Amino acid sequence: MDNLMEKLRILTDAAKYDVACTSSGTSRNGNGKTMGNAVSCGICHTFSADGRCVSLLKILLTNYCIYDCKYCQNRKSNDIERAAFSPEEICRLTMEFYRRNYIEGLFLSSGIIKNPDYTMELIYETIRLLRYKYGFNGYVHVKGIPGASKELISRTGYIVDRMSVNLELPTSEGLKKLAPNKTRENILTPMRMIQGKINESKNEVAIYKNAPEFVPAGQSTQMIVGATAENDFQLVSVAQALYRNFQLKRVFYSAYVPVNEDSNLPAVDTKPPKLREHRLYQADFMLRFYGFDATEILSETQPNFNVFLDPKCDWAVRHLDRFPVEINRADYYALLRVPGIGPTSAERICKARKHSALGFDDIRKMGVVLKRALYFITCSGKMLYSTRMEENYITRQLVGEDRDKTRFIEENDVKYHQLSLFDDEVFKRENVG
Repeated sequence: MDNLMEKLRILTDAAKYDVACTSSGTSRNGNGKTMGNAVSCGICHTFSADGRCVSLLKILLTNYCIYDCKYCQNRKSNDIERAAFSPEEICRLTMEFYRRNYIEGLFLSSGIIKNPDYTMELIYETIRLLRYKYGFNGYVHVKGIPGASKELISRTGYIVDRMSVNLELPTSEGLKKLAPNKTRENILTPMRMIQGKINESKNEVAIYKNAPEFVPAGQSTQMIVGATAENDFQLVSVAQALYRNFQLKRVFYSAYVPVNEDSNLPAVDTKPPKLREHRLYQADFMLRFYGFDATEILSETQPNFNVFLDPKCDWAVRHLDRFPVEINRADYYALLRVPGIGPTSAERICKARKHSALGFDDIRKMGVVLKRALYFITCSGKMLYSTRMEENYITRQLVGEDRDKTRFIEENDVKYHQLSLFDDEVFKRENVG
């Protein structure tokens, strides 16, 4: 028992820099025969689609690794504590934590041991046992191992909910520099294969309702931000290409946390670029939900974000010729481009104005953030306040409104806190298994 708990301590900590785990996008109910379901789960210390704060057991199968990626804490040349679970041990931990209501699912990644196929085989065997021997019907997200055979990835994809293959770095040059054992092609090949199998599975399910689903919650990936010199425009453009060409559910961004001394990396006392990561996530929402193109958000002449202003506000103040828009007449897509108006509030506006003209109090109740939107909208031809439609003036007002939020992001390191099962005093008094 002590040995198992020591492994758990090492391998949950080793997983903390991997942010590409999420569980939205699947809705498998309990079946009355097995344990658990996959309805609206979420990632460690985050919120699900229905607003619940939920968690996954997020661990590595092992932190032994044959690769020597310069940015990675678990690279083979690092002198760190090493451990490896057996498939049975992971199954026991998952089931015991689920019974104690600590978790709602499993996120499993791994270092590369022996070779990619050997590692992928262990991951597959772990999930096979969890599903068929232990009867776990809950959410499972695993990492697809670049270089593993198509057969192994295919077998695994039919028994998990989500699979992710980490791009790691946005350019081939970055990979060559920091991850010499990886290539862009051996990362994109399994992504392309997973995409093809997902589409094939959807077609089969449409014809045969009982056909098995392949990765029903889709695939995701992660890019490290700040380990190499790519600008924000390159990162956003790569993310857009991944969404369009591989139909990814999510691209995750991970601010580089310096853990290794290396001449090719930022100094170990460099602060993680958390605010930059935050801006990338905001831009990512613009791509996925607001109808923006990467070339509208940034460009070759303006390749990096204004860190003092969120990207949607920055776009708006650079395009004042398109504003103000009239709340009672603008179409849904024009409303989406207004800072302070999101998809839900835009939809509410479009429905409500069919019955009567809307005023500022009405749209505030619908969720519009007026302290941002007021510079860009009119209601029945009138602005909320008399406002100078000048870029510098509006920018100053919005920067002031956003200052406290950006200061909190820069000064607090909450993003890098790995959920620890050892924080629970009850758990400390219990035995597992």
